[in-house]
Amino acid sequence: MQGHVSQDTPVGVPAALIWDVYRGLELGRLVDKLAPEVLGRVEFVEGDGGVGTIAKLTLPPGSPGRGYMKERFTKIDDENRVKETEVLEGGYKDLGFDGVRIRLEIVEKDSESCMVRSTIEYEGDEKLADVVSHVNVKPLEMMAEIIGKHLCQNKSTL
Repeated sequence: MQGHVSQDTPVGVPAALIWDVYRGLELGRLVDKLAPEVLGRVEFVEGDGGVGTIAKLTLPPGSPGRGYMKERFTKIDDENRVKETEVLEGGYKDLGFDGVRIRLEIVEKDSESCMVRSTIEYEGDEKLADVVSHVNVKPLEMMAEIIGKHLCQNKSTL
């Protein structure tokens, strides 16, 4: 069984500005600073923010699995503003999925706004059909809203 869940979140800042945050380590730093109780805590286990970087997210209560997730950055495409990660352990993998990938894409709308397209792709055994309803992009949507609002409020100082 394979599937995906996706959501577009409008953000009132230029695509290049939000991509500068999303592409590397700054996203985790801002999540820690702005919303750890909502989105969790981020710790970088290995790497400098490029492909191969491993991040550990301590998830907020009520999240699936053991309360944490480790992911590896597998793609950072500056031209198309796409970042992909693979979940190594925890999170949705604890529900029994064989593979879980997270894709974050910044889509320019105009010179002052964009959308953050958040997608979770999963694959696993057919027995997981009843678990699929637990896969949702709400935390990624909330992250886009929080980061976008922060950048919008601080545009003049960036």
